[in-house]
Amino acid sequence: MDSAFLALEDGTLFEGKSFGAPAERSGEVVFNTALTGYQEVFTDPSYSGQIVILTNPQIGNYGTNEDDNESARPYIEGLAVREFSSIASNWRSDAEANSFLSRYGIPIISGLDTRALVRHLRSRGVMRGVLSSLESDGPTLVEKARNIPRMEGLDLASRVSTPQSYEWTKAVDACSPSEPVGAPPLARFHVVAYDFGIKLNILRRLCQVGCRVTVVPALTSAEDVLSLRPDGVFLSNGPGDPEPLHTQVGNIRKLIGKVPIFGICLGHQLLGLAVGGKTYKLKFGHRGANHPVRNEITRRVEITSHNHGFAVDPDSLNLNEVEITHVNLNDQTLEGFRHRSHPVFCVQYHPEAAPGPHDSHYLFDDFVKLMSGKA
Repeated sequence: MDSAFLALEDGTLFEGKSFGAPAERSGEVVFNTALTGYQEVFTDPSYSGQIVILTNPQIGNYGTNEDDNESARPYIEGLAVREFSSIASNWRSDAEANSFLSRYGIPIISGLDTRALVRHLRSRGVMRGVLSSLESDGPTLVEKARNIPRMEGLDLASRVSTPQSYEWTKAVDACSPSEPVGAPPLARFHVVAYDFGIKLNILRRLCQVGCRVTVVPALTSAEDVLSLRPDGVFLSNGPGDPEPLHTQVGNIRKLIGKVPIFGICLGHQLLGLAVGGKTYKLKFGHRGANHPVRNEITRRVEITSHNHGFAVDPDSLNLNEVEITHVNLNDQTLEGFRHRSHPVFCVQYHPEAAPGPHDSHYLFDDFVKLMSGKA
């Protein structure tokens, strides 16, 4: 087994075994604490520009399958794990995780003390890094890590967005015969979804509550969106820093008051900027599937899925204009708000995921109520 190396910009170097593609990739090094769902992590466009550490001790043991992809391909720059299984055992699997990532040139480093690595990032913050199975000289790799762009200021949403509009009509499929997924209602509403790095399960969930969806590129103008005569506009998740997305924020600002709007993750951050708020970078971000979020309206706690490195500063919001609706119980960061005068709301977490398992699906129903004028 060949060696692989993970070098961080602070000079820390980790050595492990090489899986995946023989390659060298760089990016911001982050960690995700979810126990399952590694394929969804691989293929979530929000991980563009990032090397991902998965804290579950063994990764790859249930393989991969086409149905669980969140996009057409993996977007992670590289993968770091404690133990990588080259054997897949699951009735839904149609490919090993190793071959799945190799196909797209993504390197994997296995055999790391991921607990030590994560503790290092928690204390010092996420940082730039290089994962290589081609270069073994530590100082060279560290210097490369120090020379890659920082995540702050990067517009990655435009990089991962669809180049052209398309229609989406596929709802949620049951993963097994025992899963209670009912047939969706007839599509009553037309939703235009901005693709800043949209996950496929968001599109499925919109269809599951009776929507047909037109997905548009990230830089589509507000005028072009309104010309499609939507009943509602959806603002998707996506990678990178929200602050540089001035065109997108300007378009969202023009849409407020014209049509109901629902935002998730990066969409939430962009709405925060559009109503005059500010965003900031978290020390090590929120990436996992068990974050407790309290709904400030109902006072119920939801177990939620997270993947973000930036957040909206609640102190920057005009509370006469917007109302805080959700708060993270781990660190009190802002998880959602709604407009007091217009049919606009958003959340930082991912209600299309199912860690609760269904704690947050009501948000898609809330969007339908807004579009029907019943909210």
